[in-house]
Amino acid sequence: MNSHKAKIKREVKKHIPKDWLCEVRILYRLTKETILDIYRTGMVNLVIVTTMAAILIIFGAFFRSAISISAFAHELGNALEISVYLKENSDANVMKNRVKEFEHVENVTIIPKATSWTNLKREMDLPDMENPLPDTLHVKVDKPENIEEVFKNVKQLNSVEDVSYAQDLAKKIEMLNHIVNLITIFVVIIMAILTMTIINNTIQLVIQSRKEEIEIMRLMGVSNWYIRFPLIMQGAFYGFTGALLAVLPLNIVQNGLNNVHQFFMVPTPLYAQQIVISIMFIMAVSFGAGGSFLCIKKHLQV
Repeated sequence: MNSHKAKIKREVKKHIPKDWLCEVRILYRLTKETILDIYRTGMVNLVIVTTMAAILIIFGAFFRSAISISAFAHELGNALEISVYLKENSDANVMKNRVKEFEHVENVTIIPKATSWTNLKREMDLPDMENPLPDTLHVKVDKPENIEEVFKNVKQLNSVEDVSYAQDLAKKIEMLNHIVNLITIFVVIIMAILTMTIINNTIQLVIQSRKEEIEIMRLMGVSNWYIRFPLIMQGAFYGFTGALLAVLPLNIVQNGLNNVHQFFMVPTPLYAQQIVISIMFIMAVSFGAGGSFLCIKKHLQV
């Protein structure tokens, strides 16, 4: 029965001509109501916005630092190479082409045994003796996390005498990336909880101060969304304004990290600051509006 009524209601709405001027007036009234709610909150607005800005600065600084740490780890991982020592009668060029066929292999360089022996004699005082070193391949992998897979594939080749790489360093790089990602997720969760709690308490105060007015609107048959919308927009406003205040301190963090990248000659991640700021604004507005919505659902039966 209810579904039948809902269907009839939808069909009726389709045939009602839309009054765009009326909709603009409603939007104007809702915007005005949002501004009035913010005005009624008074000095509390400043406390909320600055608190949210502080939370967002911490989040933005952690997130931007995490991007830089990942860039450093990736750059260090790219410097890792697998050293492949070939057997005595192996053809280095054939082995080079064979290794290049493996997935994740980016580049293979042949180091002839004569070159290795010359370099070793230059570094150490060695007696005049026959070259005992083998031909070597230096294999560069596309990503640090794929180095173990390539290592196992190369090791199985018949012409390979031995294979080595800085395994401990690779594991530490992988662990560092894992820890940084976990910390970033943890900071996002804390930020969401704090933001929604602050917004929840604020909107609850607004609801209490407008309790009689809201009750009258409900008795007059005013749409639920007409009551909800200004409160949700108020939460979104707090999030947006807090993010706006957080931009300047984050630019200082960005400049500091750029100097660190220049000092270690590691390229700065492309569009890192723009990505951080964009995500910060999206999350701030979403959490602000979401906190308001949850508060309305909890304290306002509309």
